Amino acid sequence: MVKRHQDKLHIETFTSSNKGYKADLNVVTYCQNISDIKDSSKLRILLSFGQHARELITSEVALKMLYRLSEEQTLPKRNPVLLNRTLQNLIIKVVPIENLNGRAKVEAGEICERRNGRGVDLNRNWSVDRGKKEKDYDPKEENPGSGPFSEPESQMMRKLSKSFNPHIWVNVYSGMEALFMPYDHKNTTPSGEQSEKMKLMLETLNHLHCDDRCAVGSGGKSVGYLAHAFDGDPFVVNSYICLTFLL
Repeated sequence: MVKRHQDKLHIETFTSSNKGYKADLNVVTYCQNISDIKDSSKLRILLSFGQHARELITSEVALKMLYRLSEEQTLPKRNPVLLNRTLQNLIIKVVPIENLNGRAKVEAGEICERRNGRGVDLNRNWSVDRGKKEKDYDPKEENPGSGPFSEPESQMMRKLSKSFNPHIWVNVYSGMEALFMPYDHKNTTPSGEQSEKMKLMLETLNHLHCDDRCAVGSGGKSVGYLAHAFDGDPFVVNSYICLTFLL
């Protein structure tokens, strides 16, 4: 797809390793005019999918989105002039599959595998509140790794998020109908204007596109359990708007 639309899409493959374990990360960048890919005046959006190996449908969402951004498919019931005007002001980075090694294990038959290629849950491998465990902690499901960012996949996502410096980061999971915002490691939301904007955005999306079916609010409060060392929480502290969608 990138080869067919080099005027709008650009792809990079990053590689990282730790103690003999190696991982790759493919990142597709969309800009309506690819020559403007470094234009700092545009709104920067990071979209990541496939962090949990078994959640196959999330990467299908990424593929569908790229089809539409490349204009190989159109968005139904959307004003093309208004959509085009919006896209002119955006730079979007898409990580279609964050956990390539874990995905390979699922495709080889381990269909319930959630973790990466060496058994670490990438959604517990970040830094905020790392090491805390709830009463229902399952080491097979939630292994946080040997330390914060011990996993190459987490290292690359942290590096990408810092270098791109997104205004909005949307992380897509599957499993329930919900639109989550930080925090995940406690059952409250961040305070301040950014948090209120984030909540209003989610409530508007829920009403317009989900018929008000989705749970909206703090992931830690809404989902029924706390997720320590979740990848979104540290970036709220640094004034990023970080949204997590579970669809």
